[in-house]
Amino acid sequence: MKIGLLSDTHGYIDPKIFKYFEQVDEIWHAGDIGTMEVLEELQKFKPTIAVWGNIDGGKLRQECKEGEIFEREGVRVLITHIAGKPPKYNKKVLSYVKQYQPKLLVCGHSHILKVMPDKQNNLLFMNPGAAGKHGFHKVKTLLRFDLEAGEIKNLEVVELGPRAKA
Repeated sequence: MKIGLLSDTHGYIDPKIFKYFEQVDEIWHAGDIGTMEVLEELQKFKPTIAVWGNIDGGKLRQECKEGEIFEREGVRVLITHIAGKPPKYNKKVLSYVKQYQPKLLVCGHSHILKVMPDKQNNLLFMNPGAAGKHGFHKVKTLLRFDLEAGEIKNLEVVELGPRAKA
């Protein structure tokens, strides 16, 4: 199963996202979607799992959850917008990590691309950075990877280009 992971679109969909996610089976959005239109565009394109972020208003909070725990191809996944960073997660996320023991923890919020093993909690931490135009990040980023027989494979970092044109 091929996954396309993004976060922090803040109401903007870079057209290149559709090219890079052409071969994915599912899109995961780790919050700060920005508008219902962004979520609907992604959902029309591919099956999408999305969580709301701190900038997302009422309609997105009705449509999405604050966090999702699910399994794909033998990999248990916890996705939320604000998690903290390994191994010091916020209290809510840490309780979910202890309770559900995900193999993959996905979040957004920081606008900083980070993928790293968390040996203390026996999981892989992924933050795809920010794919939108708003924020302090300099380059829009997303991640692609495969889930196969309980393993996370073929991880790719995709740079969409500068956050905003000069």
